[in-house]
Amino acid sequence: MDVEQEEMQFLGLFGILKQSINLIHTWRNIFTKITLALILPLTFIFLAQIEITHLMLYRLLSNEAALYDFRIGSNKYEKLSDLITSELVELLLFKLLYFTFLLVFSLLSTSAVVYTVASAYTSRELSFIKVMKVVPKVWKRLMATFLCMFVAMFVYNFCFGLAVMLCDFLLGFSVTEIIVLSFLSILFFAGLVYMSVVWQLASVVSVLEDSYGLRAMVKSKNLLKGKLLAPSFIFLVLILLAGALQFGFELVVVHGEGMYGMVQRAGFGILTLVLLLGLILFWLVVQTVIYFVCKSYHHENIDKSSLSDHLELYLGEYVPLKARDVQLEHFDV
Repeated sequence: MDVEQEEMQFLGLFGILKQSINLIHTWRNIFTKITLALILPLTFIFLAQIEITHLMLYRLLSNEAALYDFRIGSNKYEKLSDLITSELVELLLFKLLYFTFLLVFSLLSTSAVVYTVASAYTSRELSFIKVMKVVPKVWKRLMATFLCMFVAMFVYNFCFGLAVMLCDFLLGFSVTEIIVLSFLSILFFAGLVYMSVVWQLASVVSVLEDSYGLRAMVKSKNLLKGKLLAPSFIFLVLILLAGALQFGFELVVVHGEGMYGMVQRAGFGILTLVLLLGLILFWLVVQTVIYFVCKSYHHENIDKSSLSDHLELYLGEYVPLKARDVQLEHFDV
């Protein structure tokens, strides 16, 4: 990195973005290989499942509509009913397979980018082969953190749904209910953004420190104190850009068969794929830079030599950074 850790605490929104762009440019060769090896399959799986899900749902809904043309209990009705059940099972299995592959490549991509940025911070030489050897050895830690956040998100959404039903039961359909639900929705969205930012930073903590799972989430929460605004804004902008790309892909490629030609749809699909590749890579680099910014802001010095030594320690299993190595002592500003 071209900024010393003591100075990173002063990086704001544009400083974080500039530092991330500089990192990608400086290490463009290895980031390109990581993108092609890990982020490309992740992006392709994400876009492909949108098209495949659309086709499977269209076939399923068409058969359900055709079911009304036959008498209940007839042979054709029973055969079509069995076909619908089979198609529904296929859809569920496909979704399960999709989420499995998406999770695997997400964890691998995260560990690869975080490891690369940490290596850039220590100014040591790094090869793509070395990154690929390290990546599979940290997935269990990232998985533990993901599962904790998944449970937290499930409970959070369940409580919000319960609050909405309770509000509807007590207030009924009225102006008061609309006002209350609007207020609850704003709070829910703000909490969702906060939890997502905590999760992003906890993923970096899981790779670079000895904390993972719930401990990584708590560590992430503490690191974000006083530095929450810029990461939250960056997350919102990036998620909106990703949503816009997905919406455009569905509009042109998935549902645009009657409006656009095959060449136009294919070209837009490729363009969406390339833009998502860059967006995901940038996202992962930014969240790692935010980690170092937050560490600097809280005066938690990371010794570069200790970090470099521990990044090299892979004797069969991943050896994480101990707290005493990552937080040697608070430096004076």
